[in-house]
Amino acid sequence: MAVLHFDKAELGNLEYSLVREMLATNRSGGYLSTTIVCCNTRKYHGLMVCPIEELGGEQFVLLSSLDETIVQHDQPFNLAIHRFPGSYEPRGHKYIIDFDYTPTPSITYRVGGVKLKKELLWVHTAQQLLIRYTLLEAHSQTFLRLRPFLAFRNRHALSKENMEADGRSYPITGGVRNKLYQGFPWLNMQTSRETNFVAAPIWYNNFEYQAEKKRGYDCLEDLLTTGYFELELKAGESVVFSASTAEHNPDTLVQLFEEELARRTNKTEFLPLMRHSARQFLINYNGGVALEAGYPWYNPRSRETFIALAGCTLTQGLNIKCKEILDRHVSRLHNGLFGQHLAADTQLWFYHTLQEFEKVSGAAEVWKNYGEAMKNILWTYRNGDTPERCIHMADNGLIHAALAGSALTWMNVKIDGQPLTRRPGFTVEVNALWYNAVCYTLALAEQFGDEEFVREWCEIPGQIQDSFQRMFYMKDRKYCADFVYEGFQNTDIRPNQLFACSLAYSPLVEEQKWAVLETIRTHLLTPRGLRTLTPTHPAYKGRFFGSQEQRDSARHNGSAYSWLLEHYVRARFALDGASFVYKAQELLASYEENLLMYCIGSVAEVYDGDPPHNPGGSISYAPSVGAVLAINELIEKYK
Repeated sequence: MAVLHFDKAELGNLEYSLVREMLATNRSGGYLSTTIVCCNTRKYHGLMVCPIEELGGEQFVLLSSLDETIVQHDQPFNLAIHRFPGSYEPRGHKYIIDFDYTPTPSITYRVGGVKLKKELLWVHTAQQLLIRYTLLEAHSQTFLRLRPFLAFRNRHALSKENMEADGRSYPITGGVRNKLYQGFPWLNMQTSRETNFVAAPIWYNNFEYQAEKKRGYDCLEDLLTTGYFELELKAGESVVFSASTAEHNPDTLVQLFEEELARRTNKTEFLPLMRHSARQFLINYNGGVALEAGYPWYNPRSRETFIALAGCTLTQGLNIKCKEILDRHVSRLHNGLFGQHLAADTQLWFYHTLQEFEKVSGAAEVWKNYGEAMKNILWTYRNGDTPERCIHMADNGLIHAALAGSALTWMNVKIDGQPLTRRPGFTVEVNALWYNAVCYTLALAEQFGDEEFVREWCEIPGQIQDSFQRMFYMKDRKYCADFVYEGFQNTDIRPNQLFACSLAYSPLVEEQKWAVLETIRTHLLTPRGLRTLTPTHPAYKGRFFGSQEQRDSARHNGSAYSWLLEHYVRARFALDGASFVYKAQELLASYEENLLMYCIGSVAEVYDGDPPHNPGGSISYAPSVGAVLAINELIEKYK
């Protein structure tokens, strides 16, 4: 595959470089994200975005950007690039000659006879960003200026000029510290060499974020700069800049940078990059280990956790991390439900994760640690112990889920407060997951002698299977209905029926699985995942673009999801065996070219249903990355 390297021609073309983003994270929920030319195009971009416990643990943009200026013969050359309404100023991208993503993001600039390298590095265990500047070439006296632009605002918001911001810089050893507003931590900015800080607070107005503009959001931001650092550099010399919520000894910054860099590897192959991307989702969150759903705007969420966890952890031997995250969720299980958001499918994905975890831990450990939680969830569903009994087992053994004004499945987008794809009643994937959950729990209960549970549940699987086939499988159409509500059978061709084929316990017989998978292959399969609706449907939207409302309208009406592809591959391997290896390898290989797009080195949340299947949504999405790694593991197994 191509190394994650970009040259001058690519970097100087803003139509190309501004739609390619980089992401670096620590293990505490902090991240750096911007474009490969360091021009912010989203409100979520920033050099230092980190959670602040004093403000509820949400992520805040502290350091938005850092402008570098080379000064020779009193002539300044600003290497930065910013977008303002109608123009870019300064236009430092014309000086960039190289960008490398690994082992850490680095950019090389050339200004006449000056060649400067910038390396950006997040410290894994702290809220600290390190940037090393090395003057590779210079033929005359050269000064480097560093001007920080501060935001101090929630990542979902924008900063506006105001009188409350404290623009003063307070001296500390090796630099200054700033705190624009009360309640925030100090931002300590220090350098490894003695520098002169010139205090000159001023607001810069109307930074324009193009990605937000396209989504129909407020896209203009005002940022405060409190001054700039300046020092002389000679050819061959380096300086390390540190931005941190803690004050550090400047004399240790060079060693700290070198130690952190030594822990990185030069990842140039597809699978090492995917494993690295997966580890970026594993963070310390609210006192425990959690799986970030995606960058840059999601927090840990239960549904995405259970869908992605096995792929992101077990495929690379992170079994302990997997168990820690499972334990965290079980400890927070309340009345048979996970999390604050009511959903019919989230709890049932838990069982699929346990089935994967059993492969590395053994059935005894699963039953010992999670058996009670498994039984509690099933009883909650069976008895309808949910608000307004919105989720409950009907007399036919199937799960009925409906709540006015809510969407209780993963297709839960709302527009103007109303669900776009509500799918109330009996939904196909919820009941496929329900069948799998009941059968798996019964199998473990029988194996480990829980006779009472077996006695109370042993007749349920047969009832579910019989009802499922009668309610959902349409023999004349050769696929499953998407949902059934008050006698109405929705026959839209969607990927949700896939789980009746891919899960370990299936309510369908082999002939029915073949038919369903052929329908999915014909209507929904793309090189980037499965479409959420067949292109033959009048409501199909093949492009995920435009305002937020337009994107939401397309999200579950045609957009393709990579995490669904994992289950397609699982189902095909279960039926085809090793003969499907070559096709699975083809599907996996199509993601290699994707590594140079959108968020380089990762996989997006969603893709256009229409060719060329451009990426959208979250730039790095845990279920997508986990699916790619899971597909690779399946290929290795069947090879």
